[in-house]
Amino acid sequence: MTSTPSRPQSMAEKILSRRSSTTVYAGDLAVVEVDQVMIVDSIAQSVIGVLADLEATPKFPERVSFVIDHVAPASTVSVAQAQKEAREYATRTGCRLFDVGRGICHQVLVEEKLARPGWIVLGSDSHSTTYGAVAAFGTGMGATDIALAAASGKTWLKVPESVKVTLSGELRPGVTAKDVALEMIRMLGADGATYQSIEIHAGERFSRGERMTLANLCVEAGAKAGLVVPGGEVLTAYGYDFPEWVYPDEGATYVRAVHIDLNTLNARMSAPSEVDNVHDVSALRGLKVDQVFIGTCTNGRLEDLHAAAEVLRGQRVSPHTRLLVIPASSTVMEDALRDGTLLTLMQAGAILGTPGCGPCMGRHQGVLAPGEVCVSTSNRNFIGRMGAADAQIYLASPAVAAATAVAGRIALPEDVREGAVA
Repeated sequence: MTSTPSRPQSMAEKILSRRSSTTVYAGDLAVVEVDQVMIVDSIAQSVIGVLADLEATPKFPERVSFVIDHVAPASTVSVAQAQKEAREYATRTGCRLFDVGRGICHQVLVEEKLARPGWIVLGSDSHSTTYGAVAAFGTGMGATDIALAAASGKTWLKVPESVKVTLSGELRPGVTAKDVALEMIRMLGADGATYQSIEIHAGERFSRGERMTLANLCVEAGAKAGLVVPGGEVLTAYGYDFPEWVYPDEGATYVRAVHIDLNTLNARMSAPSEVDNVHDVSALRGLKVDQVFIGTCTNGRLEDLHAAAEVLRGQRVSPHTRLLVIPASSTVMEDALRDGTLLTLMQAGAILGTPGCGPCMGRHQGVLAPGEVCVSTSNRNFIGRMGAADAQIYLASPAVAAATAVAGRIALPEDVREGAVA
């Protein structure tokens, strides 16, 4: 049972206190109960191996989820073998298994309500910060720490300091949560929030999916966690029966404060080969592009596909550009089938893929050849991330990506509507 806080707490401090035996603040070491452990296919063998070395199995198998998403379906015999071992282990121990086609781990856990306000969710993927969209403390860890958490039901960590990001004003047409996140990373820098919790004060703005985009990209500023203060439709629109959301206390301590005026923000894009190399899209307009990829845990949700379809409706993808579209989950794909979004995308020339990570990490389903240029809605544009070391990756919103696919070069949606790229 935690003690009563002696001073105001940030969201991170409050969540970790609730899962600890005592009230904790930034800089304290905390041993905390873990509510969910998520293991992806690309690291499952290593986690299972550590558990075997410990002669342990998951203490609470209902709190452990295996997700086959990073290379799904399997691309090689060795990948297939690793996935087979993950399936067999999950079945044998009673852990959850989300197999090929169910979708990307972070999207699936939120859809399945396996990330909840005040929970601690550990993932064997760095973008586990995504769970902060629903006020869960989500963070990525390596195979050994993940295995220990599964075996014991607990983990230890140093309570991070918090960075406060405050949003004011309203987004202009054509500007999205992805642009807000990229601007935040530009302002903080790629390592500007290393081992800190980014706490985003968004007011009533943004859907759950948009909040997932914001939380997802916090790790690209080095953050240990990304927490979006609850508000708006996330509180009511998704059938949640969560008894208590988590909010920061007034007067909480922050190591740094950043303000973003949404009224003045333009569509943004990260240029190679760092995520914080952010520019106005208009400054990069005209660069020839070989491939466009819409999907990933950052921007593969239904609203993202809607944004792309709105741009692509009645248009055709440039004959010199490939457009890959991979929904973030089977639920997203089914919803996009029902409402006609996938038909619109296919009629425009999009190539659809199995729900999952796709070419994001450069292992299958659309890797880049030497010298190619890609505009992606993903979260990383590092050297060699999606294939050849000299391929170039630009990160943008789904609408900008769709416009670029039509133009065959970097473009804004209004360029397509106005016929400026014909």
